[in-house]
Amino acid sequence: MRSESLAFLKALANVPSPSGYERGAARLYREYTEPFSDRVSTDVHGNVTAVLNPDAPMKIMLTAHMDEIGFIVHHIGDDGLLYISGIGGHDSVIPVGQRVWVHGKEQVPGVVGSKAIHLLDEEELKKKPKLTDLWVDVGAVSREQIEAVIQLGDVITYQYEFQTLMGDRATARGFDNKAGLFVVAEALRSLSQEGGLHAGVGVYAVASVQEEIGSRGARTAAFGIAPQTGLAVDVGHAIDYPGVSKARHGQLDIGKGPSVSRGPNTNPVVFELLSEAAKAEGVPFQVSVFPSATPTDANAMQLNRGGMAVGLLGVAIRYMHTPCEVLSLTDLQQCARLMAAYCRRVTAETDFTPF
Repeated sequence: MRSESLAFLKALANVPSPSGYERGAARLYREYTEPFSDRVSTDVHGNVTAVLNPDAPMKIMLTAHMDEIGFIVHHIGDDGLLYISGIGGHDSVIPVGQRVWVHGKEQVPGVVGSKAIHLLDEEELKKKPKLTDLWVDVGAVSREQIEAVIQLGDVITYQYEFQTLMGDRATARGFDNKAGLFVVAEALRSLSQEGGLHAGVGVYAVASVQEEIGSRGARTAAFGIAPQTGLAVDVGHAIDYPGVSKARHGQLDIGKGPSVSRGPNTNPVVFELLSEAAKAEGVPFQVSVFPSATPTDANAMQLNRGGMAVGLLGVAIRYMHTPCEVLSLTDLQQCARLMAAYCRRVTAETDFTPF
């Protein structure tokens, strides 16, 4: 991976961006894509769209969400403790004992507190903690001390950052879905710098907001752009570690290339074009089967206006929605190659009707 791309990925993974608070990630995406885009704009919802060939009649929407899960301060106690709600889906056992950043007027370190195991009664020991049983301790001793730097509605993220592991693996707090956003940006860069896009085709590369709370940004962005086709990219659950049934969940491995979805949320013509592009480019890929709508931006895109011909690409990660998500950097690069290759196969005359 080229050094500039790796630096961009690290910055994306590290910047805090819980749903509704994506401005830091949006700034990074704008700055990175502006040199190789014809136009970059931000809408009232916060979506950032970088465009190639904005006057072309055929529009392709590429999207990945830039929001991550996190927490939000909903009450400040007289004792100086912060009481929190989850933004997005959390396993309530993960926060216990973690170090966090509170993003107030300044970045304040804290820890997630809970009742010590020695003080739990027999029934409490049998149960998972609830988020309502947890709090954040920043060392303050009063509400007044807290309110000098932290307000209601400030957000909180784990104190974890990008780190490389052995081989081509890396871990980060925010790979869901900064990994996908990296793919979209790199696909756009490839199309701009290496060419191959038909003159009648425009590409709208969207960094969407608020996917973790209902794909809200992709819905409004798709309506505003009105594309005929689109690809969403998100992370997918790796099914390559002990205790997870491939018979139940299907197989998806880290390091074996991006996934291509198949099922009702995927237009069959889009699936065929993606498969052909992968084989022609020598990109290894895995098929992920979804029997219904997917819990991704692809669902919001497919139902836009009179309908959009949609595909969903995936990057396998382990330990989703934890502060230590793990993926393959090679998978990221291959996914970007496949996304760009799809765009090059679309023409102004491409018919996505599933005859």
